[in-house]
Amino acid sequence: MQLNRQQLLLLCLLTLAWGLNWPVMKVGVTDFPPLTFRAISIWLGIPVLGLAMVLLKVPFHVPKGNYRELFWLAFTNMFVWHALIILAVKNLSSGRAAILGYTMPIFSALLGACFFGTRLKTRHWLGVAAAALGVTLLLWTELTHLSGRPLGVLCALVAAAVWAFGTQQLRNTTIAAATLTLSFWMTVMTAVVMTALGLTFEQAQWRAPSPQTWAAIAYNAVLIFGFAHAAWFTLARALPPVASSLSVMMIPVLGVFSGALGLGEVLHWQDWTAVVLMVVAIASVLVPGRSSEAEKAG
Repeated sequence: MQLNRQQLLLLCLLTLAWGLNWPVMKVGVTDFPPLTFRAISIWLGIPVLGLAMVLLKVPFHVPKGNYRELFWLAFTNMFVWHALIILAVKNLSSGRAAILGYTMPIFSALLGACFFGTRLKTRHWLGVAAAALGVTLLLWTELTHLSGRPLGVLCALVAAAVWAFGTQQLRNTTIAAATLTLSFWMTVMTAVVMTALGLTFEQAQWRAPSPQTWAAIAYNAVLIFGFAHAAWFTLARALPPVASSLSVMMIPVLGVFSGALGLGEVLHWQDWTAVVLMVVAIASVLVPGRSSEAEKAG
């Protein structure tokens, strides 16, 4: 499926915001409790998202009978992802956390084919294979380091797998509400969950954030929770899961290179080769096939 102009613009802005956020998050949690960092960022992002809804005249109402489904959408798309991936960022380099987190498209394609009746074309499977090879190459030089940090690796992979399942659920949701509305209430619920986790596990570590941490919190509040998640849910709900998930595979690439530039993380030939493979993966789902071109001609 080919992206229209609005979707392409959303994808470009989303890629920049999320890709650059990996080193930003690493700076934010280096000397600050990660779950608390996440909770503060989300609470400050909620008014930004709410203001956008008011300006766009998007209703806040969700039909009463859909509360349970909305909770489970929040659980698979946000609760698990935000709790586990921020712990992974704390324990791994920002670039490698991004790569592990963005194994999500691979999980999404496989889950869709196995459990949601998604029929993948040969070029989609080639895209998944290219993305998997890219992830493997990017992790090549890190295997010995990762083996000593199993908790960070496990957190990132579980987060990716659950998020992939959530993407499939979001595509198939029956809730009669605007995507921004769903995003707003999922974000509110996630703020409550992250606050509870921070209170339970990190209260003894609480301290005043440094200026660098406040800057990272502000970035996440405005660009991630005020914009990026709403943009992602819009794409994920409008496009087939394999297309929406593989289309964001440039985010970990940007995360790797921004981490190298901003934090001095070392790059190897595998990183450069992976860029080409990620582009192949994206092209496999975004470039129209012969059948779709024939349909347009007819």
